[in-house]
Amino acid sequence: MSRAAPIAMPMAAPGASAPTRHARLSPPAAFRIFWPLVSVNRVVVVVSVVLLVVSAACDAAAIGIVGVLTDKVLAPGDLAAFWQPAALWLGLAAAGAAASAAGGYLTGWSSEHFLLGLRDRLFQHLQQVPPDALDRFGTGDLVTRLTGDIEAVESLVASAPVELVTTAVGAVVFGAAAFWTSWQLALVTFAVAPVIWFGARVFGTLMRSATRDERDSNGRLASLLEESLANMPLVQAYGRQQAEQRKVHREGRVWMRAGLRQIRLSSVYGPAGEFIETLSVLAVIGAGAWQISEHHLSVGGLLSFAAYLGYLQPKLQELGELAVSASSATAACERLVEVLRTGPVAESAPRPDIPPLAEPVRGALAFHDVGFAYPGAGRPVLHGVHLDIAPGTLVAVTGPSGAGKSTLGKLLLRVYEPSQGRILLDGRDIAQLPVDEVRRHITLLLQDSMLFDGTIRENIVYGRPDATDEEVLAAATAADAHGFIDTLPAGYDTPVGRRGSHLSGGQRRRIALARAMLRTAPVLILDEPTAGLDDASAARIMTPLRRLTAGRTTLLITHDLRLTAQADLVLHLADGTVTLVAGPLAATVTEAAHHAA
Repeated sequence: MSRAAPIAMPMAAPGASAPTRHARLSPPAAFRIFWPLVSVNRVVVVVSVVLLVVSAACDAAAIGIVGVLTDKVLAPGDLAAFWQPAALWLGLAAAGAAASAAGGYLTGWSSEHFLLGLRDRLFQHLQQVPPDALDRFGTGDLVTRLTGDIEAVESLVASAPVELVTTAVGAVVFGAAAFWTSWQLALVTFAVAPVIWFGARVFGTLMRSATRDERDSNGRLASLLEESLANMPLVQAYGRQQAEQRKVHREGRVWMRAGLRQIRLSSVYGPAGEFIETLSVLAVIGAGAWQISEHHLSVGGLLSFAAYLGYLQPKLQELGELAVSASSATAACERLVEVLRTGPVAESAPRPDIPPLAEPVRGALAFHDVGFAYPGAGRPVLHGVHLDIAPGTLVAVTGPSGAGKSTLGKLLLRVYEPSQGRILLDGRDIAQLPVDEVRRHITLLLQDSMLFDGTIRENIVYGRPDATDEEVLAAATAADAHGFIDTLPAGYDTPVGRRGSHLSGGQRRRIALARAMLRTAPVLILDEPTAGLDDASAARIMTPLRRLTAGRTTLLITHDLRLTAQADLVLHLADGTVTLVAGPLAATVTEAAHHAA
């Protein structure tokens, strides 16, 4: 697939949450936003439209032969006159069938490529958004947006234009043919078109609201199910199955009511259109009978007109249904736009006047008057933070929960940008470097030992896919993981299960340590590495932790006194400021922090 043009999307501030309610979009506005992903295959779209129009033209021409056969063959009983129009009809049918098949395939091809491109683009955007900014969506809801909502958008942006053009052209072709056959009967038929269009507009507005409610409820139910299933051990241990069942049932009823509202609207719209179509057909038959009695129209002409009408009425009905479907799909567009407006980390373009990082990177860190407030928060988490950390220094950061300890790591990784001040890596302002370049020199060991559903080897090499078997073995040995891995039946090829469910907490932590050791970055961020472990497991990873931090500039976020005792420098973070607690003066802090110390 060709590389798509960027989706034009007004972004919120980096890390900002989107509005609590979807931005209202009209179908044309939603179409303009997502059209760039279709336009890369515009040639295929145009060819498919041409083929489907050719198919409609073949059908219209074949219908005209019905009148000829009736008046020239059936009425006089002239068999000799049958063969030429019959051969022409057969040829038109074959050409129309071939054009319809090819056009349908190309339409499906472009639609599937649009789905792939939009899902890739949306997932790529989600990977750039700070995780905290996505928390309000819920994992299940995001999955719903990446699947069902994307398919609904496809029906508006990729399929609808082809259907609209081919249906409109078909309506024009059959309408013109009907008008040519009998303009009086055609006027009777066209009189119902405004009624169909007005009904489509009314039902479209109602269906859009109903679909929006259904998609929202579907997302909430998916998030609720995902959360409940993920926490099933806790649910069972506390005997809360009935409570969870009631929650799922309540949200399921909300989803059911939203779905029933859609069904009611669809149930009314379809029969109403058929009723109007029946009135039109009866009016045409009555007017046609009068014209035949007055010798203004032949029986063959009436049959041809009836055939044209049989094709025209569904086309008019399809145009109305497209309007309803477009309004319904717009609700899904609004949900995707809500995600796309959740701003990613701002990517600053590298400036040519600033030299690149010198290799090898030493890992010197500096925080100069750094302040930060989370989007929408009333007060800053950090303010006036000054740190100057020499390469290879192990810095322990302590403080109460919510004081901003983890925020320091997020700022260093450029998950967020400082509200004020600068952060330097080897003297370079990291805001002037590409995000990937900054993160390439930093290893993060999270409090939760996150593992993917793969083998032990795949999880260890996750941060360095090109590592050799010898390097994997060395990292696992240094992390004190090789011993238990070697006892497993499949060794390093043993599946760890979803989120490492086949391993114990201590084993998962050692796999995460091996992964961090294999990624030889000069800067290391350890976020509560012993949290959640019993004394024996925590003591067991102390030696691997010392190996991991050796020679690296380490920011150790912890409450564990056993870890702070090994630090070169201990800092206490409270009320947004840093206070030097212990260690040589390898860092400077704010003047206020000095006074507090």
